[in-house]
Amino acid sequence: MPTKGVKVIAQNRRARHDYFVLETWEAGIELKGTEVKSIRLGKCNLKDSYGAVKNGELFVYGMHISPYEKGSYFNTDPMRPKRLLMHKSEIRKCQQQVMQQGLALIPLSVYLKDGRMKLELALCKGKKLYDKRDDMAKRDAKRDIDRMMRAKG
Repeated sequence: MPTKGVKVIAQNRRARHDYFVLETWEAGIELKGTEVKSIRLGKCNLKDSYGAVKNGELFVYGMHISPYEKGSYFNTDPMRPKRLLMHKSEIRKCQQQVMQQGLALIPLSVYLKDGRMKLELALCKGKKLYDKRDDMAKRDAKRDIDRMMRAKG
């Protein structure tokens, strides 16, 4: 993800714990006005969200955007499916890989890039329990090594 003009709003930290990330894409999000204001305030949650292709269009389901406090009747359903904006060839590629290989489309983060809301979408393969344990063991070992290096230096 590029860093110039980027402000990260929400991240799905659980995704990298539960899945192997194989490929990532950047997609625009089709939002209503009060949803944009709510996201700018940081009221977005990607927990348990996933992407799916329906009728040749890419949607993200389970993404919760809290209602904007000053939005009154303009507020929409916080859990409504949001359409993602990507090139048709990229959408087809996502759909083929999900159908053939049994992979999942998982949103990793929502960010503001040069004034536009973007979503980082990843093609993921689920981790087994022993993979998660292996990752935790590696992370603990690296932490111990870093701690020892700081103590010596």
